[in-house]
Amino acid sequence: MQASLKPEGRVPLGTFRPLEGFRVLVVDDAADARELLVAVLEHGGAEVTAVASAAEALEALVRWRPHVLMSDIGMPVEDGFDLIRKVRALRPEQGGDIPALALTSYTRFEERTRALSAGFQVHMSKPFDPAELVEVTANLARRRTTKVLVQNQ
Repeated sequence: MQASLKPEGRVPLGTFRPLEGFRVLVVDDAADARELLVAVLEHGGAEVTAVASAAEALEALVRWRPHVLMSDIGMPVEDGFDLIRKVRALRPEQGGDIPALALTSYTRFEERTRALSAGFQVHMSKPFDPAELVEVTANLARRRTTKVLVQNQ
């Protein structure tokens, strides 16, 4: 999987950092994919924690309280569907209502529908456009922040 930080036809991020102040939890069993995602998201301004399994993700979710969960679907032992089911079973104060993005090479319509039905808000295909990934992640992060502000008023 390769992606450029300056995708063709898109405005490069430059000094614009739409993820500034947001925390993103990345879950992918492939080390190279995790490294690429961390680089792209940090370039967009995010604070990122990357883990290799659903079990590590659940631990980090409760402990670190990210604004967005980004998970691969195809992982051994517990896949992204197992992870999102466990996340959605948590109470909101434990992170059960976190906005979640499925990032996967499973691109068929049925897989997209399954991901959204399982509890992900967004389904994106690999390979991805880095600028689009940052933009979508920022929208998810702002959705969570707006929801918290509305609940606290």
